[in-house]
Amino acid sequence: MDYSYQLYSARNEKSLDDTLKTLKQLGYAQVEGWGGQFADPAALARSLKDAGLVMPTAHMGYQQLEDTDAALKIVDTVGIQTVYCPAPPSSDYREGTGNWQELADGLARIGAAFKKAGKGFGYHNHHWEFGKLAGGKTPIELIIASPDVQWEMDLAWVVKAGEDPIAWMDRFGSRITAIHVKDIAPAGEKADEDGWADVGTGTLDWKQLIADAKAKTKAAYFVMEHDKPSDAIRFARTSINTVKQWG
Repeated sequence: MDYSYQLYSARNEKSLDDTLKTLKQLGYAQVEGWGGQFADPAALARSLKDAGLVMPTAHMGYQQLEDTDAALKIVDTVGIQTVYCPAPPSSDYREGTGNWQELADGLARIGAAFKKAGKGFGYHNHHWEFGKLAGGKTPIELIIASPDVQWEMDLAWVVKAGEDPIAWMDRFGSRITAIHVKDIAPAGEKADEDGWADVGTGTLDWKQLIADAKAKTKAAYFVMEHDKPSDAIRFARTSINTVKQWG
């Protein structure tokens, strides 16, 4: 299986071209882009080609996605197949005052436009999407109610929310088309990296979780991510070396 790498993890690296070539050397075949990289889509496409990588998935912020025609032009230029909105559009949602139904409706409209263009569209969770709302549902349930909105499950954030990711796979596996492979450090460790860990060095049983995801979901992409690595290349190397051992 080809693992991908979320380039947001390497946002502090000096050279994107060098980073892409290093990722290829480490054994990655794919990367997942993020909104800050799309100022010059043609140059990004050339950089990917030069490194021998593809970018089948990407993150674009909600405001960027609202100009759906422009977003789709980027998608076509870079060769992206599916875009995931990475988070709510403002801190209101994190603080409990955002209108999740309104956001879900907006994502559904974007998803329909992407579907019409022959592209996939979905949403990437954090922990905010799992608190019960007044109507009894969670934000993630509202968001994926639309058949045009897929789910990129950031499994570690599901765990951070106090939820069982396997239970969510059992309920909505047919809607999950990508998995973020992210590890959680033991309690009190890696404070300088916000408590995240390289894959295989933390507390999550990723060997079993990947097997569960393959069995229970439609995930076609398994994307390595670390929200705040002190060394993005170390994270990339350690993580892919770990999963390679699992076959």
